[in-house]
Amino acid sequence: MVAAAPYYAAAYSAAVTVTSIVKHAPTSVASSGAPVPYHNSTGIYGTISATTQWVYETVTVCPCTDSLASLPTPVCTNPNGPYDNPYDTSSLPFSWPGLPTAGQTTPGPKPTPPYPYGGKNGNSYVAPAWVPKGCSSLVPSLPQSDTNGDSPWGLIGYPHLSISLPCTGEVSPTLPPFPTGTATVTGSATGTGSIFTGTGAISTGTGSISAGTSATASATSASACGKIPDTGVTRSYDFHVSYQTIAPDGVKKNGLVVNGQFPGPLVEANWGDTIEIKVTNDLPNEGTAIHFHGFTQKGTPWYDGVPAVAQCPVAPTKEFTLTFRADRYGSSWYHSHYSAQYAGGALGPVVVHGPRTAEYDIDIGPVLVSDHFHQDYYTLINQTMQANFPPSNNNLINGKMNYPCENTTLPCTPNAGISKFRFQSGKKHLLRIINTSAEGTEKFSIDNHTLTVIANDFVPCKPYTTNVVTLGVAQRADIIVEAIGKPTDVYWMRAQLGTNRCTLNDGVSPNAVAAVYYEDADDTTLPDTKSDVTADQLAVCKNDALNTTEPYCPVGIAATPATTEQVDITFASNGTNFVWFLNNVTFRGDYNAPVLLQVNQGNETFEHDWNVHNFGSNSSVRVIFKNHALLGGHPMHLHGHDFQVLAEGFGDWDGKIVNQANPTRRDTHILQNAQDADTPSYAVFQWENDNPGVWPFHCHLAWHVSGGLYMNVLEQPEEIKALKLDDDNFEGCKTWDAFTNKNIPDQIDSGL
Repeated sequence: MVAAAPYYAAAYSAAVTVTSIVKHAPTSVASSGAPVPYHNSTGIYGTISATTQWVYETVTVCPCTDSLASLPTPVCTNPNGPYDNPYDTSSLPFSWPGLPTAGQTTPGPKPTPPYPYGGKNGNSYVAPAWVPKGCSSLVPSLPQSDTNGDSPWGLIGYPHLSISLPCTGEVSPTLPPFPTGTATVTGSATGTGSIFTGTGAISTGTGSISAGTSATASATSASACGKIPDTGVTRSYDFHVSYQTIAPDGVKKNGLVVNGQFPGPLVEANWGDTIEIKVTNDLPNEGTAIHFHGFTQKGTPWYDGVPAVAQCPVAPTKEFTLTFRADRYGSSWYHSHYSAQYAGGALGPVVVHGPRTAEYDIDIGPVLVSDHFHQDYYTLINQTMQANFPPSNNNLINGKMNYPCENTTLPCTPNAGISKFRFQSGKKHLLRIINTSAEGTEKFSIDNHTLTVIANDFVPCKPYTTNVVTLGVAQRADIIVEAIGKPTDVYWMRAQLGTNRCTLNDGVSPNAVAAVYYEDADDTTLPDTKSDVTADQLAVCKNDALNTTEPYCPVGIAATPATTEQVDITFASNGTNFVWFLNNVTFRGDYNAPVLLQVNQGNETFEHDWNVHNFGSNSSVRVIFKNHALLGGHPMHLHGHDFQVLAEGFGDWDGKIVNQANPTRRDTHILQNAQDADTPSYAVFQWENDNPGVWPFHCHLAWHVSGGLYMNVLEQPEEIKALKLDDDNFEGCKTWDAFTNKNIPDQIDSGL
């Protein structure tokens, strides 16, 4: 399905020609009076007002015959949010991959950044923070409320998580301790503020802690490689997803935010706790759904938070509560899985405290790195589905960065403010790096400091050192950084978008920076340190070598799995557009018919577009992905599991397994670009087929999954039929059905 661009007031004349549709309708009537199919191409959504707003009426406009007077009175609602963002009507610097011409089966090469670093007027600023020349400090020109709403992310000293939690049973807004001995936690605590604040923290939202009359856990059950402890504690959070005007880099735009915050509030728990999230949809005219990345949802597959798969979307004004175990420990994130809403900002970090596998002194907390776009999410997806992939305009650390405003005539405030961190000399600092990008492969470093990696995704690994950590979209790395500087030192922290074919950006500001201040340094000082990350390192679009990333807790693998499947990924013409295919299938979900609920009710007849791969009752599964495309790597993410990565390379896999006694494990891994048009890349993944559910397996680039690069893994269907799903899933679908009976969803992409 190809979606049309918005037709703006300036584009209207006495007659218009419309060739595609933005909004899907179950049925429509053409000018001849005959019905047209579901995926039709005769609708129009645009504006006929003097301002940039959208018409939400389905009409048929015959080429060169219908006048403006024949159009219905518009319903003026902007799908991007309440702010009339002028960037949404600006042109992209290139049109790529474009629509296929007659006989064309594959697109042209991925474009290089069209603008120089800093843009055409970059000499008006001092790189890398784009501080205006003549300004010698990092005093922000905008208040935090303007850049990030109610979010405290990016402020110095936030959140600095506590590392020695009190072992008491008193009612407190702080977390009970992760068990290091035998402890009992009783009572409950509720109030405004973060669930766990730590020293110098700033409140992040509302939450509560509840427990039974007692909750006892012992250290013996909580070893790093042991079973999940039973804490008996529930961590409850209240999320509201809504629009909010934000300006993370000084450019005002519509944000899709959680509790008025970008990034969203921290969710924090102990390993073995139960996490309860009430999600309320405050968006006026579209659904939403929140997914907690990396949790296996064992026993609760209906709370995976993926619409069209595990649940129906949450309808406007309605709520849905997720309840699941914190069955992994370490660092992760949550995000909307409805269309590409998270590209608009509906996301936030997650920390699950658990056993230590390496020593450190200070837990700095999450460091979110993300590409950034000045257009709003709906416009971005609309362009993507017209074969115009949008390049990112900036890069952020904890939701902040400056922008060289001389490069635009549209609204922009220079020196809006960057993120800041505080180190202590001689101390070891834990940083939880999370790539929350829509498209960008991130390269994280701190000038003149060595990074010791102790976990990849939710999997602790044997420590190894590097000067730069590569993270594909959705990947995480827990790292320890020893502060080797003097008390007055100041350094740059960097998140640089990968070069070559790693990312698609416009070239102006691909490198985010934050300032690291030692304990006695003035926190407005401008660092002047240099990076030692090489151009060759920036150009590598792959994760660290598999023989380097060995898990801390060893898990061997059988040389021969119960079943093996090869999945070929191509980006090719479907006759009208370039879309993604997995074994010749482009995914498209049905919000009103979640696959898991279908299977639970005994229905195993699936639409072709749902791309369901039924692995039945096999004990183990091996999937060999082969990427034939030259358009960037794919961070492949499997829900419900940590998979083992057996091998990667180019051409055909030779059957050799890297470190068979203990191969790399994680939930997301970068499948590289094809080497050339005739030599695909490959990656081999394997997992135990022991978690009944319907689990998405997809590229985590927002534009790629929107374009169909997705498959459903059906696991143990007979056991799914025996599951007693919570009634709220079925009630949620009833409210969604009632909403969509009167309001046709704007499903302009795959839905996810």
